[in-house]
Amino acid sequence: MRVIFLDRDGVINEDFGYVGSVKDFKFIDGVFEALREFLDMGYKLVVVTNQSGIGRGYYTLEDFNEVTEHMKSELEKRGIELLEVFYCPHHPDRGCGCRKPEPGMIEEAVKRYGIDTKNSWMIGDKPSDIEAAKSAGVGNTVLLKKKTLFDTIGIIKNRRGDYEI
Repeated sequence: MRVIFLDRDGVINEDFGYVGSVKDFKFIDGVFEALREFLDMGYKLVVVTNQSGIGRGYYTLEDFNEVTEHMKSELEKRGIELLEVFYCPHHPDRGCGCRKPEPGMIEEAVKRYGIDTKNSWMIGDKPSDIEAAKSAGVGNTVLLKKKTLFDTIGIIKNRRGDYEI
């Protein structure tokens, strides 16, 4: 199974810093079209997201779950299904193996679903996203610096490798 691993904040939704409520969750323009296109290309979609706002006490696990259900519901209304959402709730000082740049979330997904990492992608907006993917053996990456998820469609469709856009 080929997968596109996606960071959440800054890739799927606007990153306002510690997005822990539905009222602060805003999809980035073009996300629905991009995700639909990835599914049409035969990829499954997996979100891997650091959520240290939980560990810092900025919002609760229940708040995060409410935002996640909202995100999934809005995607499903548009025929977009996520295979799973993996998250790290820990404070950065905890030193866990799941917080990106550690590869724990991706490795768990690979183990659970038998993912073909060589032919999968990671799309993130921070170097730690790419570092986690590389440590887990993900063969292709896109680091979003100035562009959006929508701008990655041509890369995913026609290329392999590592990109910054």
